[in-house]
Amino acid sequence: MKIGYIANKPIEERALMLSWLQQRENEISVKYYKGSDPIMETVLEQQRRYHEERERLINELTKEMLYNGVTHKEKLNSEFRVRLMYDVSFTFFVPTALLQRYLELTRELRDLYDDKDGMRKMDIQALSGPNEFNEFYDRLKQVKDFHRKHPDEICVPMSTEFEKYKEMREKPEEANATLIEFSDEEGYGRFLDLHDIYKKYLNVKGVPRIDYLTYISFFDRLYDIARDKKGIAYKTYLEDLLAYLEDFLSRARPIVDLDEETKDALAKFETEWAQGTFPGWGREAAPALSHGGAHLDLTAFTTWEELASLGLDRLKSALLALGLKCGGTLEERAKRLWSTKGKALEELPAEMFVTKQRATKGFAKTAAWGHMPAALSEKHRQVAVLEARIYRLSELLKEIREATIENVQRRQARVGFERDEDDADADKAGNADGSGNAGGDDEEDDIPYNPKNLPLGWDGKPIPYWLYKLHGLNMYYSCEICGNVTYRGPKAFQQHFSEWRHAHGMRCLGIPNTIHFAHVTKIEDALALWQRIRTMKESERWRPDVEEELEDNSGNVVSRKTYEDLKRQGLL
Repeated sequence: MKIGYIANKPIEERALMLSWLQQRENEISVKYYKGSDPIMETVLEQQRRYHEERERLINELTKEMLYNGVTHKEKLNSEFRVRLMYDVSFTFFVPTALLQRYLELTRELRDLYDDKDGMRKMDIQALSGPNEFNEFYDRLKQVKDFHRKHPDEICVPMSTEFEKYKEMREKPEEANATLIEFSDEEGYGRFLDLHDIYKKYLNVKGVPRIDYLTYISFFDRLYDIARDKKGIAYKTYLEDLLAYLEDFLSRARPIVDLDEETKDALAKFETEWAQGTFPGWGREAAPALSHGGAHLDLTAFTTWEELASLGLDRLKSALLALGLKCGGTLEERAKRLWSTKGKALEELPAEMFVTKQRATKGFAKTAAWGHMPAALSEKHRQVAVLEARIYRLSELLKEIREATIENVQRRQARVGFERDEDDADADKAGNADGSGNAGGDDEEDDIPYNPKNLPLGWDGKPIPYWLYKLHGLNMYYSCEICGNVTYRGPKAFQQHFSEWRHAHGMRCLGIPNTIHFAHVTKIEDALALWQRIRTMKESERWRPDVEEELEDNSGNVVSRKTYEDLKRQGLL
């Protein structure tokens, strides 16, 4: 296992590991098993050595924590050095964390001080007894005899082991500073590279077809996918996505305790699963998710009035997906669909269905959470566990994902030769600092100097200030109807009145989004204007009893009301 670990590393790192291993073996051989008269460490010497190593570990950890790298690569390498240290024992070579090594030494010291085997007590008695000088000279004689037999032995001091960390901090360009392997797209841990995972997502049957940029924003919204679409291919896709996210997090965030985060995510999942509140798998979501078609997740709605804001067509498709009647007014459809929330189809009245025969065949036709077959429930639970772990990792990678979206948008805005020039510059910068990685710390890839907070142009740099003033981007407009969203510049503000967000806000208020409400951003103003328009239209509406005119036999033109009165009196 240990040899395989070394073999899987790059050749430069393997050479560094083996060189260091040889030095440590030389030191261990001097201390433990060289020559015919082996020199065994006493318990007191072991305690001294453990104390020294603990102090050096604390000192090294403190320096790494206080170290503030100039570039992103130096900061990430510093975190990686905090995480990694190579612990060499008699016959094995394993990577372990500095903190783990510190805790291991602490446990060893505690066991030595407990002195369960009595060896420490015997050493103390030998050095403090009546023959302490004889004991001292006997041990001194053993040391001299050993070095007389092995005059060329080299003993590497412990301080040498920690010198390489100091060299990496002070001279990163001379040391082998590329400690972690990243792809060109990942930019040495700054961006996600989900292209391969995105291709696997497109091969899953029944999931929405979206572009790569949209996928980066919504890959963790697994609760939007219908439950009956989460089959074997979907589970395989989740396993690949989870494997990549865990691998990337271990490289881009070396200090994060991945095992602890996984344990917390599973504990939270067990609680939500037992309560039936896990996203996409809750009891409330069962009626909508148990059928294919244009399903609708009712967990996002609290009243039937919110459902009514979706419109007639959306409610019709949701009712058809459940096999229910889809006729009637907007209010009737919303109430009919709302009545299915949290209920099994078997609990609904027969008159709500298109036919009075209810489908009871298979799990896809049952909506009750409690009646799920045990085997099928366990399969779905395994999928839900993967989703829970992905949710947790997506939270930890939130900032990196936002940076990835900006990077993809910036690259898509450039033409082909510009992207080639950027890649060439990145390669050139990477070779200059010895890394050879396109994701090197090029100054152009760092955050640009932008004290006025100007918008970024197609090249990823702030636009000119005169252009910023010309388009009025220094002016901000807030719309209360859109949920107090702020729009930058008059052009964006003008366009938003015809966009979905403003139309949805008007629909929630029960007001049509017509030209009459242009430039109206306050809810109170919109309601007042709508009431005024309704009053005006009411007054302009044609009233037959007053405005309809009739002609009698003599040719006199009178209103309908007057005509009816004269007719009842027999005057016509």
